[in-house]
Amino acid sequence: MVKYLALGVVALLFMSSGVVRGSEELEAVVASYLEVQAQLAADKADGIKGPAAAIAEQAAGMGAAGADIVKAAKSLEAAGTLEAAREAFGPLSDAVVAAAKAEGWQGLDGVKLAYCPMANRSWLQKEDAIRNPYYGSQMLTCGSFKDPR
Repeated sequence: MVKYLALGVVALLFMSSGVVRGSEELEAVVASYLEVQAQLAADKADGIKGPAAAIAEQAAGMGAAGADIVKAAKSLEAAGTLEAAREAFGPLSDAVVAAAKAEGWQGLDGVKLAYCPMANRSWLQKEDAIRNPYYGSQMLTCGSFKDPR
């Protein structure tokens, strides 16, 4: 009986640590993602390769749940122009938003979900005013916040 109780406790601890670990990794992914979002909103592509590589590395630790994020982050890292980076940012946003929804937005306090109807794309940001990464200075305030739940 004690043996089975001990195994149950170990299993419970393992499962609990897996949930926390996944959320910590997603928090790290979102932190790097927000760096990219800010760069694109400011019409800059030079500073996104490092955060894109970090996103791929952080998401790899999420296992299968991070696979789409890894793939999209690598595409973003390979983008050679601002336009290509913005194009690659769309699938990355979709993958990060899907992962955040799957984890119930746990640990992502202050992160807002925004949507641009012109680009037909969503993104995450922390600022209170819309900072559109798909159009930057051309249409920086295009979009609106959505309920993430």
